[in-house]
Amino acid sequence: MLDFFINLSEKLPSLVKDIIISIFLLVLGYFFLRVAKNIVVRQLKKISKDNQNLLAYKITNILAKHFLPITYFGLFYLTIKEIQLHRSILGAVKTFSIIATTFCVGRLLVDISKILIEYYGQKYHDSNKEIERKINALFPALRVVIWTLATIFILSNLGFDIGAIVAGLGIGGVALALASQGILQDLFSYFAILFDRPFEISDLVAIDDYIGYVEHIGIKTTRIKALTGEQLILANTDLTNSRLRNFKRMQRRQVILKIGVVYETENAVLETIPDIIKEALIGIKNVTFDIAFFSGFGNFSLNFDIIYYVHSNELYISRMAQNEVNFAIKKAFYHHKIIFAYPTQTLYVNNN
Repeated sequence: MLDFFINLSEKLPSLVKDIIISIFLLVLGYFFLRVAKNIVVRQLKKISKDNQNLLAYKITNILAKHFLPITYFGLFYLTIKEIQLHRSILGAVKTFSIIATTFCVGRLLVDISKILIEYYGQKYHDSNKEIERKINALFPALRVVIWTLATIFILSNLGFDIGAIVAGLGIGGVALALASQGILQDLFSYFAILFDRPFEISDLVAIDDYIGYVEHIGIKTTRIKALTGEQLILANTDLTNSRLRNFKRMQRRQVILKIGVVYETENAVLETIPDIIKEALIGIKNVTFDIAFFSGFGNFSLNFDIIYYVHSNELYISRMAQNEVNFAIKKAFYHHKIIFAYPTQTLYVNNN
């Protein structure tokens, strides 16, 4: 201890000089960083205002809030490191700088993630409150992840063997991962559904042989009200791994209708059938006629294909349009005395 004070007294003039220079550099650096921050932030705010980008404006405010502490702690460590201090004192300064800088960076990431989640959830503010609430609920999880990574970074820089710690927890981690594998898959699928938005609440969807309206999107399962009345409960992983059809996003529905007339129909009448069908379908609400044509010879009928479009994604409107189309064709054929075909069989008997 005595040797330490003797050495310190010998180096005191040089140490005082270094401290004075360091204080001067820290004060000068503070004002320089402050001026630089004001210039950069002012330009970023001007750009975001000119582009009317509210998200960029909010992020700029957050960067302005945390820029000075983060850079100043870095400057503080770099400046103090040049002073000939005792190893233990320099180590304490390094530890303080790492913890302080990591803490500031963690707060910066937390604030940015909060702004991003609020901005994304705000899109559902008027359309779907439940999805907005679920998106906002992601923030606590992100905050835990950020501070966990920050803690690992601090421990690693302080000399702790993170690999040994992880290896010590490895057996328990593997067992937990195997036990929760299905739950984690559904959880990740939930995030995929939430952000990719292949469907939303009240959408009419078809998955394999199931068709129904989406009622609830949960963390593990999604509930669908089938058209037949029952409630389908499907795992989120099944939905993301399946070929899903979303009828609500369909702008118009194509319908192919097949009909047949008897073989005894005269050729002149057959040629007029496409025009008769076209005339019958014109004027039906939400329906646009496309084409009708003689498609082939059946076992007991001359077949026609009719293609038309229903301009609605509502199932009720589509079914009512189909009802009106069928009645219109039936009335038109009755008016022109055209006979629909039905299963028949003709037997020819040879009396010889």
